[in-house]
Amino acid sequence: MLTSSSTAVKSLPLKRRLCFLLKLVCFVSSVLIFCEFLIYYVVIFQCQWPEVKGGAHVGKKESSTSILKAIILADTHLLGEIKGHWLDKLRREWQMERSFQTALWLLQPDIVFILGDVFDEGKWSSPQAWTDDVRRFRKMFKHPVSTELVVIVGNHDIGFHYEMTTYKVNRFEKVFNFTSGKLITRKGINFVLVNSVAMDGDGCAVCRTSEAKLVALSHKLNCSQQKPNHSNKRCSDVEKLPASEPILLQHYPLYRKSDAECSGEDSAPPEEKNIPFKEKYDVLSQEASQKLIWWFHPRLILSGHTHSACEVLHAGKIPEISVPSFNWRNINNPSFIMGSITPTDFSLHKCFLPYESRVFAIYCAAGALLVILILAHFQLLTPFYFAQRLISKHKAV
Repeated sequence: MLTSSSTAVKSLPLKRRLCFLLKLVCFVSSVLIFCEFLIYYVVIFQCQWPEVKGGAHVGKKESSTSILKAIILADTHLLGEIKGHWLDKLRREWQMERSFQTALWLLQPDIVFILGDVFDEGKWSSPQAWTDDVRRFRKMFKHPVSTELVVIVGNHDIGFHYEMTTYKVNRFEKVFNFTSGKLITRKGINFVLVNSVAMDGDGCAVCRTSEAKLVALSHKLNCSQQKPNHSNKRCSDVEKLPASEPILLQHYPLYRKSDAECSGEDSAPPEEKNIPFKEKYDVLSQEASQKLIWWFHPRLILSGHTHSACEVLHAGKIPEISVPSFNWRNINNPSFIMGSITPTDFSLHKCFLPYESRVFAIYCAAGALLVILILAHFQLLTPFYFAQRLISKHKAV
């Protein structure tokens, strides 16, 4: 009888330790689940589709069917085998995958545009590395049939102009069904896809083909926007397209001197804003920019490449939005654009993703609390605990 009671007493500390250990595991698991999963739902849930000005003049049923809901993001830069560390890959790709999949589930867009630099090392990738990168991209950016994914080419996908080859361009086009000068029309809205890397204007084979397609598409769009009673022999045999001013989608921004006029929390850092942009490297040349404006007279231009946000007006009336990078490796506060678009109007809203610095702050706070809990459990936070231990040891000696 005495033996059994003493055994029960001895087992109490073990039960307490197991209970405390279980509490620690639950605490750590809760922090991990929140920071690596739930936080994306908490943040993106706050984003709402912007209202189109003309939406108030139509019924709810008509408005919901006539408005195209588009998500625009840029510069995902999936790391490759040359410069990419496995831990960096794991972290960044998990962040982008969770953000993208959460956005699809909560916002349910009709279409998603990625404005180039899908890969970080596409310009160097061997066939095997390219296949592996494409496989990872398809896993991260998988989407339901109800959502269309359109990918634009960037300089990191096929190389800068001096690195670009027909092989690299064809490889990208085969995977993503992309061609420069391609027109996508959805709900009466015209989107023009541009290979801005091929807008160098030096007459290279890829450049000539790309510009020829753009010129032909420009002719179709301009003919489609003419009034029915306007007599023009050049347009008599041209296939008619929806008479909606197009939206240009490309990787390089149109020419601007620098980011000095850009503002906002995700614009370029102050020390970088006044650095002059290099034509055909940071932005398109003045000549190429003017060509695109002349050819298409777009109502909106969406671009990436700079990794920072910017909004500028061309010719005093054509807005261009530079979409910041979607990868936390390039920016502390990534975001994407939510667009409600109709054939005659559009409204844009920026949806910010979790700040990485805040996630790290949560981890640091949780780590400090964890240490305090452990010290308190073992009664190591008692005032003058260490002094008392030293005195007791001294007396024992």
